Amino acid sequence: MSLLSKIGGGSSPEADLQKKIFEAEKEYKTGLNTLRDLIAPAAFLVNTNNVEISGKLARSFFVLSYPRFISVNWLAPIIGLDSAMDMSMFIYPMDTAEIMKKLRNKVGQIESSISMNAEKGNVRDPMLETAYGDVEALRDRLQQGTERYFRFSLYFTLYGDNLKELDQASSTLESLLGSKLIIAKPAVLQMEQGFNSTLPLGNDELGIATNLNTQPLSTTFPFVSSELTSNDGILYGINRHNNSLILFDRFQMENANSVVFAKSGSGKSYAVKLEILRSLMIGTDVIVIDPENEYKHLSDAVGGSFLNISLNSDSRVNPFDLPKAIEGENNEDILRSAIVNLLGLMNLMLGKLNPTEEAIMDRALWETYAKKDITPASDLTNADVPTMGDLVEILGGMVGGESLAQRLTKYTEGTFSGIFNQPTNINLANQLIVFSVRDLEDSLRPIAMYITLGYIWNVVRSQMKKRILVLDEAWILMQHEDSARFVFGMAKRARKYYLGLTTITQDVSDFLQSAYGKPIVTNSSIQMLLKQSPAAIDLIAETFFLTEGEKYLLLESDVGEGIFFAGLKHVAIKIIASYMEDQIITTDPKQTAEIAKAKEELASGK
Repeated sequence: MSLLSKIGGGSSPEADLQKKIFEAEKEYKTGLNTLRDLIAPAAFLVNTNNVEISGKLARSFFVLSYPRFISVNWLAPIIGLDSAMDMSMFIYPMDTAEIMKKLRNKVGQIESSISMNAEKGNVRDPMLETAYGDVEALRDRLQQGTERYFRFSLYFTLYGDNLKELDQASSTLESLLGSKLIIAKPAVLQMEQGFNSTLPLGNDELGIATNLNTQPLSTTFPFVSSELTSNDGILYGINRHNNSLILFDRFQMENANSVVFAKSGSGKSYAVKLEILRSLMIGTDVIVIDPENEYKHLSDAVGGSFLNISLNSDSRVNPFDLPKAIEGENNEDILRSAIVNLLGLMNLMLGKLNPTEEAIMDRALWETYAKKDITPASDLTNADVPTMGDLVEILGGMVGGESLAQRLTKYTEGTFSGIFNQPTNINLANQLIVFSVRDLEDSLRPIAMYITLGYIWNVVRSQMKKRILVLDEAWILMQHEDSARFVFGMAKRARKYYLGLTTITQDVSDFLQSAYGKPIVTNSSIQMLLKQSPAAIDLIAETFFLTEGEKYLLLESDVGEGIFFAGLKHVAIKIIASYMEDQIITTDPKQTAEIAKAKEELASGK
């Protein structure tokens, strides 16, 4: 071996091989695509007042100062802006001892200024006195350990397809912040650093921070959600914001009414049946008007009464029934209320009556009751109430009433005879009562629901008891003015009789466009909105004052998800049931068919 080789001047075959391998690996890696290559923009141009990223413009802002007082959830309107935006926060804890030393110096300066003003005979300066009080209060809280001190940075990056759109979004952001006396500035000449500071990398390249203690800093938490958890009531679902339980007692609100709006198949009946099942467990009576036999399985499972109102059924409700008198109510009030409700029923059965026909019908109703010796001076305790046949007889003997009598005969002698022309033979002595009107003709459904609601209302008024009345497919009644007015009257007066009215509908437009639709909503302390159709979302948003984010939440929600309103609070909700509850209340046709098949096999002994 040569001397040059010995002292390292040459290269061995192993070293050459290593060098070739290294160069080959370097060349190979140069041709690989990394994650950074995949997510990097095609081009990035930095301008004075914005940056351009693959054809899109972006502008970054930093918050410079805050007012003396700031409200909780002040970031909510900014997060709800209908524009693309990135936001980042950087929180730097500071040493309390160092801050206490600086605050002590600050107190000394303020005291000195106050003393000098007093010596000169100047008028007191409220600004100095306020600052003195604030600093002293902060020192107390820091010393007691109830507060911490932080340096806080808040940055926003807005996006737009063009400069006009970006300027508009920037103006909106500055206006929203300015309305809360928060000063924000664009990161002029530092747009690249501002953009990098709002990327999900955790790099604060701007380094513009403000001093905040714990209380004001807590208001910057951007996802403030209302808690609807209490010691009383039932479990409605899970709060999707923070996974807390939504436990609530509707009877603790100013009224116990609720409305449920959702498109078909989004879980509205499922949610209401779950509420019914859990309400039964705590002793609440429940009455249901069921247009589609959706509540039969639930009724059977809990031992409730299922009453089928149809032409072939034995269950009958007489619309001429009178309620029991309550304290402070006389016979004339009872009769007048019953006749007003019957006039509304006649408008459903015969079509809208003209003023002459309505006057004739009003007199005929009074005479129909009088025929059975029911007058304001009578004892109504054990009165023998008339039926529809008695009204037809009275109308037939009145001048101008013959036509009305003939039109009513189809309900006494014709196709629909029997169902509304016989004494009531049902009893509400059960914790769960379900009235099914599925087997009725479509034209008879609103009439049957109206009569059934009238009978239920009489029972509710007669005995004060904690009850929930569920009116499914409420849009059927909202299509007619008289029945809609009756439902609205119940919603207004339900609280006096310890009743909570639940109205459910999938046809949101028909419900809300009724003259009584929105008043029913405003007289309901609880509202539940589940998945909505694009056709109805604008009307829903206008009625419930939804933000753009809440609109998209309702459009994109899964089955059983939506927004739960309770008074002034509202949260995103997810309806969750246990396995046993799900088996009882399910409305999935496939699952219902499987349960029915299992029952048949069990009954046949297979």
